[in-house]
Amino acid sequence: MDLNKQIELEHLLFVERQCRSCKKFKNLLSDFYLTRKNRGSYPSAYSYECKDCTIQRITVNRLENKIFDKWEYPDW
Repeated sequence: MDLNKQIELEHLLFVERQCRSCKKFKNLLSDFYLTRKNRGSYPSAYSYECKDCTIQRITVNRLENKIFDKWEYPDW
């Protein structure tokens, strides 16, 4: 019995996943990033954080970690 042949894309179209950050249930294919392209359309290939939360997390972290604003040319 081969499970890979039984699971197709049609089975994943109606799958929802809960986001780790916002705790909302969202559509797996349209609201989550595909993290491993070589694994196909398996649910394990998608991230556990929705696209909106990922974008918000990255922008906040980039704003906090501006090291070049505090950097000065060395005075040797």
